[in-house]
Amino acid sequence: MNLSEFSLRRPVFAVVLNIAIIVFGIIGYTFLGVRDYPALDPPNISVRTSYPGANAEIIETQITEPLEKAVNGIAGIKNITSQSSQGSSNISVEFNLGINLEEAANDVRDKVSQAQRSLPTDLEAPPVVSKADASNDPVVIMLLQSDKRNALEITEYANNNLVERIQTVPGVSGVNIWGEKKYAMRIWFDPQKMSAYTLTPQDVQAALLRENVELPAGKLAGDKTELGIRTFGKINTEEEFNNLIIKNINGADIRLKDIGEAVLGPENEESVLKESGVPMIGVAVIPQPGTNYIAISNDIQKRLEEIKKDLPEDIRLEVTNDQTVNIRKSISEVKETLIISFFLVVLIIYLFFRDWLIAIRPLIDIPISLIGAFFLMYLFGFSINVLTLLAIVLATGLVVDDGIVVTENIYKKMEEGMPKWQAAREGSKEIYFAVIATSITLAVVFLPILFLEGFTGRLFREFGIVVAGAVLISAFVSLTLTPVLNVYLSRKVFKHSKFYVKTEPFFNGMENGYRRILKGFM
Repeated sequence: MNLSEFSLRRPVFAVVLNIAIIVFGIIGYTFLGVRDYPALDPPNISVRTSYPGANAEIIETQITEPLEKAVNGIAGIKNITSQSSQGSSNISVEFNLGINLEEAANDVRDKVSQAQRSLPTDLEAPPVVSKADASNDPVVIMLLQSDKRNALEITEYANNNLVERIQTVPGVSGVNIWGEKKYAMRIWFDPQKMSAYTLTPQDVQAALLRENVELPAGKLAGDKTELGIRTFGKINTEEEFNNLIIKNINGADIRLKDIGEAVLGPENEESVLKESGVPMIGVAVIPQPGTNYIAISNDIQKRLEEIKKDLPEDIRLEVTNDQTVNIRKSISEVKETLIISFFLVVLIIYLFFRDWLIAIRPLIDIPISLIGAFFLMYLFGFSINVLTLLAIVLATGLVVDDGIVVTENIYKKMEEGMPKWQAAREGSKEIYFAVIATSITLAVVFLPILFLEGFTGRLFREFGIVVAGAVLISAFVSLTLTPVLNVYLSRKVFKHSKFYVKTEPFFNGMENGYRRILKGFM
């Protein structure tokens, strides 16, 4: 007893199995991420080092080159690129595809830690090692600008009112602010006055480290009372900085205002983001790996509607770039293609069988195979992207083949006068192994894609697995559900339709012509 005969004897069991495929497919679909292309970026580790005041040559010789030499010995590195600029060093280490990102990051951290002894001792902080992946690109970019506020005030408003509200959107990994201006106390020196007092910038730095500090002061305890003590040692305002005592010379206190001036301003004055002379900042939303970009975009749009209700009149907030626009277009085009494919499949089957009851059966077989493919995508950790959607469209034409072959053979038995249950059993039994062999052959054709190396192999791996999986699921559906449908969706008394009777001479002519051509070649 093969699978088809068992399904005919246990039709409820066959229906339940196919319903299970639909249920698991729907469950898998709900957990799939949606993005434009598969996440194929190679492991990329960046090493950033800050050395304020140093020019590009010093950065390169004292920081970049020692770190490059240390990192260069790690196995699996594809290439190393570095950039040495005023006050900062940035090294990007790209690894080969297939290298584990966590292991690569740990190897780079170990090498950087070993190289720290050869770096300048007065670095403000050790080099920062960070990871990069395909999900680091922002999914939504917004611009915040104002005609009345400067960049400092706009940045402060964004950090206090926008960032936290957007970060709470499900699926958001972080929010980056482009062109931000942070408040900082900038000290401007007068070289002539410093020379007159024989002071150097190092003296000012030492005074700041000595005076601008808040230390624990302990507590006061008595017989019945205990009080905690807090000392206020932090300097916050321009006036407090200007009154800072730098040095005592011959009994006279030399203050900061005597040799320069402290001014509250932006931390970085070398870059600015403007549009038509109006200052603005960019707010970029970074998604978590494997999340649904469309769901994130929809939630952000809803959150922005709430935020705009509380926006001051002088501040404008608008979305300038939404990565999901192209994804939505791709999904919409796939939906249209699937609808056209379904219509053409039904039409072609009707033109050859000339029976609507048979023509509508692919509307049951095809969705089961395609929905089941979503569960395979979930098991393999794939996402809904351009290539997996292409695989679904291509599979639409492939998965219907097995059902047509089984249905045609059963239909032929019924034309010969065999009862429909017996026709379903005998018809499916005759081509049982043929259907299995055909489906395995189709699936195996796409399996070599799994063994392709490099970027191309990884790019098309999802495509091959989805198509092969859909074909194998269609074989199972054709051998279980299709025979059952041919029994329960067939007329009690078999007869040809009027359209069949009128068009049969045309098909007989085609068969006779083909027979004569074949005999001529033989």
